[in-house]
Amino acid sequence: MKNRYVMMLAVLVFTLFMTACARPPVAEMNEATNAVVLAENTPNAVNFAPHTLMRARDALTMMHSEADARRFDAARAFAAEAISLAERAIAEGNTGAEWARQEAATLIGGLGLPIEETAVALNSAEQAGVGNLDYNALAWDLFAARENFNGAQLSFAENDYGQAIAQGQNARAIISGINAAINNAVQLAMLK
Repeated sequence: MKNRYVMMLAVLVFTLFMTACARPPVAEMNEATNAVVLAENTPNAVNFAPHTLMRARDALTMMHSEADARRFDAARAFAAEAISLAERAIAEGNTGAEWARQEAATLIGGLGLPIEETAVALNSAEQAGVGNLDYNALAWDLFAARENFNGAQLSFAENDYGQAIAQGQNARAIISGINAAINNAVQLAMLK
């Protein structure tokens, strides 16, 4: 019986000794921190993968919490998760940026001709004396569409694809509104 207690005491002392000697996974934690910092400093990850980046930050926080609680296996697991999520945020960000670049290029490429066609239609309507149109307001709208188009081209050149898309969509909406006003005025004039 005494041997049994001695053996249990020895196992307990050994376990406490091993726990006291356990060291945090410093290398893995540093690698995780570096991976998340890299993702945070990658504009595409920040702009196009914010949720994945937030999850990487959360895993990093949990890693530190587990290490502080001396649960080093859990800290190691959260470090691996943080690294994986940070790498995924960068990859998703690059994919999102490429999609936005293509979307912006398509949008901008399809705006030049419609803007000019709208300018011709507005001029023709004014020359024909189509009534019920505020030509000054529509001319300002056309100016705004051109400004948005030029802004979209500039944003695209600066690799700000989100802004280029927003400006291109604004230009398209303005042109659509001008064309609708002209078409409505022409239809009303034909009914008279």
